[in-house]
Amino acid sequence: MVTLTRLTGGPFALNADLIERVDQTPDTVITLVDGTKYLVRESLDEVVAAVRHFRSSVLAAAADLEVGHHRPAADAAPASVLQFPHGER
Repeated sequence: MVTLTRLTGGPFALNADLIERVDQTPDTVITLVDGTKYLVRESLDEVVAAVRHFRSSVLAAAADLEVGHHRPAADAAPASVLQFPHGER
């Protein structure tokens, strides 16, 4: 999610995965894949930077998980593993 500002001044979070395009006409218009449009105060470049930052933070978190930096809380229940018979998934 990226945090943006409506033209009226209110902040909101937008699912970056649903953005189809961003236009600057001169207001910045974000169009989602379902056709929904949002007018925001941020410039086109600021929206693109926010999406890049969000995506890079997801990749960084995934990399931490892959190398074992993620530690579950001490009081968390142990994870269970479901074994599938060979060849089934």
